[in-house]
Amino acid sequence: MMYKSLFFILVSALSGSQLAAAPLSFPIGKSEPQATGRKPVTEPLNRIVASVNDDVVLASELRKREAMVTSQLQKQQAQLPSNKALRKQVLDRLILENLQLQIAHRNGIRIDDETLNNNLRKMAKQNRMSLSEFREVLKQDGYDYVAFREQFRNQITINRVRQRMVDSRIEVSEQEVDNLLATTSSFNDRNREYHLAHILVSVPEAASPEQVQAAKERIQDILTRVRGGADFGQTAIAESDGQQALEGGELGWRKSSQLPSFFAEIAVKLKPGEVSDPIRSPSGFHIIKLMGIRGGEQRHVIKQTRARHILLRPDALLPDKQVQTRMARLRERIVQGEDFAALARANSQDPGSGSKGGDLGWVTPGQMVPEFEQAMDQLEPGQTSEPIKSRFGWHLIQVQERREQDDTEEHRRNSARESIRLRKTEEELQIWLRRLRDESYVEYHLGDS
Repeated sequence: MMYKSLFFILVSALSGSQLAAAPLSFPIGKSEPQATGRKPVTEPLNRIVASVNDDVVLASELRKREAMVTSQLQKQQAQLPSNKALRKQVLDRLILENLQLQIAHRNGIRIDDETLNNNLRKMAKQNRMSLSEFREVLKQDGYDYVAFREQFRNQITINRVRQRMVDSRIEVSEQEVDNLLATTSSFNDRNREYHLAHILVSVPEAASPEQVQAAKERIQDILTRVRGGADFGQTAIAESDGQQALEGGELGWRKSSQLPSFFAEIAVKLKPGEVSDPIRSPSGFHIIKLMGIRGGEQRHVIKQTRARHILLRPDALLPDKQVQTRMARLRERIVQGEDFAALARANSQDPGSGSKGGDLGWVTPGQMVPEFEQAMDQLEPGQTSEPIKSRFGWHLIQVQERREQDDTEEHRRNSARESIRLRKTEEELQIWLRRLRDESYVEYHLGDS
């Protein structure tokens, strides 16, 4: 369905980091703050509902975001929380977004139109549409495309801020990979996934004993209610301080190794439908519910190609067209029976493979640039390609042989490494967001807006 795709898939169409931490919601609506954190000049002055450092959140922003969230919850056939609870969740999210956009503005992080358009095209493609078709669907559904573009720009901007402030600081050592593989038995069944939802009662970074006790009592009260039959998703919307609150606390499907470390051991012991006891973390107190389990152990087999190539690069003395012609002549000599390796040693400008007769060894899918890999995959063993252009120059490619390789162990290590990185990133993101909020000046003026 289009609505679900827009709400849940939009963010995955962003940059290569794929939002390695907690998912962002994507606000579809009309007229939100720009990437600088300042308000559009065309928007009339209206009441302030929150002061955020030297910026503000306006009542009009809050109403529009509330309407968007309400619409999405209704399309998911979710029971709506009280107006007061929903307004508080939405306002807290707007405040966090505003704070991150302020950081972007101070650090000169700005998404240009070309980058924005490329991401919009990618997102439209994920929804199996062209950009013009996607724009028309938005229009039919009543969304202002210009406002939508700026909201999408803000979301990419926030991702860039998180990458700079959190992702770039995450490091994973080989020892950590070894430890995970040695100590996490569930990694032997690494394709098993757990569908989780969670509720967080946050605790300030330098909380007093009274604040900790109050949070502990609140999470216990929430636990009593959900174990007594209260809907977990609705309770999360109304009560949770987590980033996923407005999605009913949904964390989605994750492998155990991709869960925050303070969830992992608990989650794998739960049965579907069970709710955990309170879990303490640096962010506060959590409870998690196991919604389901799927998947199992599989071997990871890849198709590898042994290939070699000749590379020539255009320059001021030898322009692009002449390089293409020269490559075509080299190909003709190879087809007539001249030795590929000898021609590669004499002509190739690839410093890595040229001296080895153009030998690239066994090539794994994804290792080469797309143009090269696509041409290589179409060749039969012993066949030489037509001249192929990539960002590195012009290539002649020859496939020597192919094989299937059991890559399970290497894939296992790569999966472990990525799992650790995602886990660390999510934990650090939550700590960073909490610190950002605690160290900022925020004053509510909610009233009856």
